[in-house]
Amino acid sequence: MNFSFFSSPIGLGHVTRDIAIVNNFENISTNFVTGSGAARILKKLDYSVQDAYNPPLFTIENGTLKNPAKWLWNYYQYYRDCKNISEKILQNDKPNLVISDEDFASLTVSQEMKIPTVLITDVLETHFTKGIASFVEKKMNKSMQVIIKKCDTVIIPELGDDHDNIKRVGPIVRETNYTREELRKRFSFGKKTIIISIGGTSAGLFLIEKALGAIAKINQDVDVILVSGPTLNKKFENVKNLGFVDNLHELIFAADVVISLAGKSTIDEANAYGTPAIFIPIKGHFEQEDNAKEEGFESGDINRLEELILEKLEAKRNQVNTDGAKVAAKIIQKLTN
Repeated sequence: MNFSFFSSPIGLGHVTRDIAIVNNFENISTNFVTGSGAARILKKLDYSVQDAYNPPLFTIENGTLKNPAKWLWNYYQYYRDCKNISEKILQNDKPNLVISDEDFASLTVSQEMKIPTVLITDVLETHFTKGIASFVEKKMNKSMQVIIKKCDTVIIPELGDDHDNIKRVGPIVRETNYTREELRKRFSFGKKTIIISIGGTSAGLFLIEKALGAIAKINQDVDVILVSGPTLNKKFENVKNLGFVDNLHELIFAADVVISLAGKSTIDEANAYGTPAIFIPIKGHFEQEDNAKEEGFESGDINRLEELILEKLEAKRNQVNTDGAKVAAKIIQKLTN
C-alpha cells in the first residue's frame, strides 16, 4: 500500500502532527511532499520526502501581521505552483491514497485524478483580510469548501462530534519513549527551565526579544533555552540557542515553562505533556489569535510577560492524555481496507 502525504510547509506544526500519525501506520509506505523547514525535519528523521514547495512568508513588524492582502495573493500564486508540482508527483507515484495536511493544491489534483483523499486541518475557512480584499478571500473560501466536501474524510485534531465526512479525533501529538526525568538528564536541565520557541520562520523574533527582556527582569535562577528555528540567524547573549530541532515535543515535556507563538501543534503538545505555557499570537493572524484565545491569551499579553512567567513558574503540571494520532491513523488505514 502506497500513500502520498502532502504536508503544508507554512509553519512546522503540520508536519509534526503528520509524523505522529505516520508513526502509527502499519505496513504502509508513505512518501512526504513538503518544503522548507518541514522537509528538513523529515530528512533528519529519515522519512521519504520530496522538498518541492517554497511557501510565501508572512511580513511581521513588532508582532503584527502586515499586508495580509499581499500575502493572500502570494499564497494564491503558490497554490497554482503547487498544483503543477503535485500533478507531476502524483502521475509518477500513482498512490492508493493522498493525505493532505492543509495542502489544498494536492487535493484538487487528486480529486481530478479520482484518487481517494484525506484532509487534516484545524481551519475550515480563513479570515486574513478586511475590506475589498475580503471579497477575494471569500471566493477562495468557497472553493476550499468544495474541496473539503469532496474529500473522503476530513480529520480535525480537536474534540467534538463527527458529522458528514468530518471526524474529530482530539489533539494529534508526537509521543516520546522517555520519561520527563530521563529527558531532563539527557538535555542537562538542572534548574527550572524556560523554553522559548518561535516555529519555522523568523516571524517570532519580536517574542524572543520581549521574552528575554522579561526573564532578565524577574531575577529568577532559571535556564533559558531558545529554539529559534531554521531561518533566524540572529545571535543572542547569555542564552543557549538550539536553533532548529526535530524533537520540540521532548523539549516541551522536559521544560518547566514554554513561551511560544500560538501555533496549534505547539499548544497541543504543551497541553498533552502538562507543561505550563504562555502563547502570544501574531496580531492580525486570525488562526493564532483564535488558538491563543482558547488558552486564555491575546496579543497584548506580550506587555505583561514578567507577570505571566512568574505565574507559570509556580503552576502545577497537568498532563492530558490524547489518542488523536492513533485514532487518525486507524481512520486513514480503514479507507484502504
